Amino acid sequence: MKLLVIGSGAREHALCRSLSLDPAVTALHCAPGNAGIADVAELHQVDALDGKAVAALATELDADLVVVGPEAPLVAGVADAVRDAGIPAFGPSKEAAQLEGSKAFAKEVMAAAGVPTARSYVCVTPDEVDEALDAFGAPYVVKDDGLAAGKGVVVTGDLEKARAHANACDRVVIEEFLDGPEVSLFAITDGETVVPLQPAQDFKRALDGDEGPNTGGMGAYSPLPWAEADLVEEVMNTVLQPTVDELRRRGTPFSGLLYAGLAITSRGVRVIEFNARFGDPETQVVLARLKTPLAGVLLAAAQGTLADHPDLRWSDDAAVTVVIASHNYPATPRTGDPIEGLDEVAAQDAPSAYVLHAGTRRDGDAIVSAGGRVLSVTASGTDLARARERAYAAVDRIRLDGSHHRTDIAAKAAAGS
Repeated sequence: MKLLVIGSGAREHALCRSLSLDPAVTALHCAPGNAGIADVAELHQVDALDGKAVAALATELDADLVVVGPEAPLVAGVADAVRDAGIPAFGPSKEAAQLEGSKAFAKEVMAAAGVPTARSYVCVTPDEVDEALDAFGAPYVVKDDGLAAGKGVVVTGDLEKARAHANACDRVVIEEFLDGPEVSLFAITDGETVVPLQPAQDFKRALDGDEGPNTGGMGAYSPLPWAEADLVEEVMNTVLQPTVDELRRRGTPFSGLLYAGLAITSRGVRVIEFNARFGDPETQVVLARLKTPLAGVLLAAAQGTLADHPDLRWSDDAAVTVVIASHNYPATPRTGDPIEGLDEVAAQDAPSAYVLHAGTRRDGDAIVSAGGRVLSVTASGTDLARARERAYAAVDRIRLDGSHHRTDIAAKAAAGS
């Protein structure tokens, strides 16, 4: 099987790593990729937002499957262009991807499907913003209606900050604050059958103790020892399957990866948001635990035969990933700094710990930073404490001037609190 993965982040490196280990995969390509992905896949330069260019590349490579990683190409209709060229694509249509592309559309779908979520208002004028903020009170939750790379949400007790963020956006969703821990649950679907993956928890704030600004994610872990045993079944029945059924009923079936961001509140499970693709950094830990070869599952979803695919198999091990971010991330990250220590991790920590590249590029013989989130250091262990120990041991070997990372990823869960 010949595969083409679209994207350039740590999520795509995690996907490519898993696919490279799949004996069914005979050729693996990635566009545009990064310095780490180059070790497991052949890289190609293409505009990931240009559906015709992606479809042309897939045709040239005689790809059996195209996996579209990031949200922006999906919302731009890249998966549609690939399918129009007669090639299976893993990823929803442009219309179905509006589940992530528009918070207002997602709320509309959830209301029609009876999916539990926060009460909300869609606002386009300053007066509407003020009315919504006053209706809910602090803490204020303000979400840019469109794509914002995981950073379009402000949660604050400061009314002026909430108002400023809302008025800087063309259209916002303002909603009630949801208490309780957050969970990310992915599901692979072909538009009818829904196959849940293992839940994970990520860390959005930049600093330890959930302080600092929101980011695209600073780390994640799986499994969740504190979660109820029936959590996945409950989310399947109340969130994932009803959403897939509603989108199919509307004539915009959702095929690909449906990501539910959830809050486990005092009133039960509530959906915070939907994404239309694998999440980053949760993908890093979820795929670290998946024992079933990945390519066949993705192809079955793309071809509408997921119901015939065998049940997924999972490792009992825990997995932790820690993001190393560049200087000044998430504001204006500095790039171009040399990264050292990668060979040391490969020599001393593999296979229990490894580095997935996010914002990197090759500069001559060196690998340098090329984005805000630079690396995801991922490790497995018999429990979360062991996985954390291995992940942070590997983090300590890496040298990137001015970089920062959180030191408390999975700490409370590993300690049983």
